[in-house]
Amino acid sequence: MRLNGTDKKIISPVNLKIFIEEEKYDALKIAVEINGSIIPRSEYASVMISDNDVVEIVSFVGGG
Repeated sequence: MRLNGTDKKIISPVNLKIFIEEEKYDALKIAVEINGSIIPRSEYASVMISDNDVVEIVSFVGGG
């Protein structure tokens, strides 16, 4: 798969919610796009990602 512009190998499809947890992202502070489509947070547990997907995870940063 391609994660934020970098190749990352995954052996078998993985649940997006689990992937986010394993990669140490805070699900409340990110937006996820898979293959050009934004995934609503309510769907993270039902979406599977595979090795041929392009995933972008953007973290929200506060400041001013």
